[in-house]
Amino acid sequence: MAPAQQNIEMCGEEMNAELKLNPHTYKNGKVAQLDNNNTVLRDSASVVTSDSDFDIKKFEAMEFKAQWRWPDLTVQILLHLVSLYGLYLIFSNQVKLYTILFAFCTIYTSGFGITAGVHRLWSHRAYRARLPLRILLAILFTITGQRDIYTWALDHRVHHKYSETVADPHDIRRGFWFAHVGWLVLTPHPAVEDRRIALRPTCADLLADPVVRLQQKLFIPMFAILNIGLPVFLPWYVWNETLVNSFIISFVLRFTITLNIAFCVNSFAHLWGNKPYDKFVKSVENSLVSLAALGEGWHNYHHVFPWDYRTSELGKINVSTGFINLFEKIGWAYDLKAATNEMVSKRARRSGDGTFGESEEPYPTSEHCHSE
Repeated sequence: MAPAQQNIEMCGEEMNAELKLNPHTYKNGKVAQLDNNNTVLRDSASVVTSDSDFDIKKFEAMEFKAQWRWPDLTVQILLHLVSLYGLYLIFSNQVKLYTILFAFCTIYTSGFGITAGVHRLWSHRAYRARLPLRILLAILFTITGQRDIYTWALDHRVHHKYSETVADPHDIRRGFWFAHVGWLVLTPHPAVEDRRIALRPTCADLLADPVVRLQQKLFIPMFAILNIGLPVFLPWYVWNETLVNSFIISFVLRFTITLNIAFCVNSFAHLWGNKPYDKFVKSVENSLVSLAALGEGWHNYHHVFPWDYRTSELGKINVSTGFINLFEKIGWAYDLKAATNEMVSKRARRSGDGTFGESEEPYPTSEHCHSE
């Protein structure tokens, strides 16, 4: 049983009866039903695998000792060591300013491929996107180098459905370093592997998107070109940066910083911060992570309302929400889903830590939110 469900039961039958959220309305008038706050939004075309044959207690009781995945560990060590040297080159004034600015801009521009793309669009289907926007987001996501869209989204859906259990790929209960990077360099728990396989049928929507299929098929050459080739070539060719400096700063350091920003959402945003919406889960509201990760640090809100395209209340630092709103204005993004004010305040009163409203922005009067 997921922790959120356990906690609701602790608070009484009244809350258990309210486990199913009210239908929420999209801009086009359609209505969708969410089973609970950890369920991935899905449409009628998805085939849902039942959890009836999955006994999480057996996996929790299992003795398991993770093994090092030496190739992955070696890559992470090398990336971070070379990145330290890259920082030395920067602080010793051996790198051109244009190269530093280029790396910085690439980090945050490509970041929308994670936040607005593989996370909010493909993992949670919090909104829909026209083909040009999906292509743009797939390119930006590939620049970040964080595996293919399908694999990332599948793991993220497993994380939400089984958060804070042994089936969570980066279970925060195993500590900061495991959630931050350890889960990538250690063999996964058998429960994680089991649920990755079990949730594949529910991820048919991902492979139904030709952009996702093509990006998965061509990931290696796209990674080589977009994450290594072009970022290294441009500083060297355009403003005569040395090839070595370009490789270290524009690829290795940029790539490592991008990875660590994403890692912080799994670690810092599950440990340090307040919990206005659900005090029973590990995820928290962390403004520093949100600033670095383009709005992804409002994680207590996100784990309560994972299908909300904003991943936070309006008024918070959330550049990715503005990015999606911009593309909605030109018609490339549509069916933006958001929790209503009533849903947010009701959940905060029911299970929050009491900080809701103390430092919150006033409720938005957003066209994306509709009263029930």
